[in-house]
Amino acid sequence: MHTTLPEIGHMWVNGVAHDGRRYAIFAIAVWFTLWIVLSRVLRARKIREATPPPLQLLVEFFFSLRSVALFSTVGIGISLAQRAGLYPMAGWAQHAGLAWFLASLVAMIVAQDAWIYWSHRWMHRPRWFRTFHRRHHRSNNPSPFTAYSFDFGEAFLMVGFVAVWPAIFPTPWGVIDLFMFHQIFRNTLLHAGYELTPARADGRPWFGWLTTTTHHDLHHAQAGYNFAPWFTWWDRWLGTEHPEYLARYAAIARRPLKAPASPTPELLEA
Repeated sequence: MHTTLPEIGHMWVNGVAHDGRRYAIFAIAVWFTLWIVLSRVLRARKIREATPPPLQLLVEFFFSLRSVALFSTVGIGISLAQRAGLYPMAGWAQHAGLAWFLASLVAMIVAQDAWIYWSHRWMHRPRWFRTFHRRHHRSNNPSPFTAYSFDFGEAFLMVGFVAVWPAIFPTPWGVIDLFMFHQIFRNTLLHAGYELTPARADGRPWFGWLTTTTHHDLHHAQAGYNFAPWFTWWDRWLGTEHPEYLARYAAIARRPLKAPASPTPELLEA
């Protein structure tokens, strides 16, 4: 079926509106809830003493919307490729039932974690950092708006996974929306600046295989560690987890609520 230029333009506008609305809702909601409404209640869980200036938040928001526009552009390519029959496995997956739907969602999240870990390490090579990843690390002290604040190269790498995965793994199209929901939800929380993950009696996270805000905040502060986005596996297997991560996490997560915040000084080093 032939797709006209006006139809493509309409698809792009709808995609930008949909993806931009999802990003804005999550970023603003996390910022407003944690930084405004609950800031006094959660002040002991604030990871850093300093708060990013308003200008940083505005710049991050602008660059995140630019990333959203790129995501939507690639999304048009995915839609056109689907119409051209270039995603045959997705057609089978559409009728594979609920169990496969849930299994493919888990598989996609786990696979993206590996994709980001390895591409993230690659982007930190000096030759590529300035081109692909510098924009994101200008937010040394991140905020919820940092979530999609990417250079074009990094944004393309991130959305490239969404384009490639359904072509190599039978994934129902409905999984993509839930996958994107997971991605923006976790992403905004990882950059939120407050540690919300509950700690066990020994100071470790209840779900130690999941990354925490402290885990990712350490990456922004000391960029040679903690490359994984959702799970701690790769960093632990390959020795790239910050050696003081668990101690830093425990020092923050075990503070009683409303206690005076006293961030670890080393965390502020870039």
